[in-house]
Amino acid sequence: MSEQKLRDRCILVVEDEYLIADDMRIALNDAGAKVLGPAPTVAAAMALLTAQPDLDGALLDVNLKGTMVFELADALVARAIPFVFATGYDETAIPDRFSSVPLMEKPLKTCNLISALGPLLPDREVTFS
Repeated sequence: MSEQKLRDRCILVVEDEYLIADDMRIALNDAGAKVLGPAPTVAAAMALLTAQPDLDGALLDVNLKGTMVFELADALVARAIPFVFATGYDETAIPDRFSSVPLMEKPLKTCNLISALGPLLPDREVTFS
């Protein structure tokens, strides 16, 4: 069911470890999502967010080579774009303002990634001709 909700959705992947980013990209592509990124830095992710008006969701690594991703998370919240944190940190490293954001602990299992993100996406309107 979660996999169906990802079909044709644009998902931003923000991850600085190439192999993890590639696994995320493959899992999302296999679920039918359109992957934006992966972005290895907050600056690159912010540029993609600015350039993509129709972003549906995001997966965020919390620490990108020493830079915390919370500025980007704030920008996603401001645009009402749902996201999931993926991190080796526990919930105490996440600011309270993100207490409702799902947290996936690394190492990631791609099936969990799909299960965590899919339910956050709003249902699409069904139109009949």
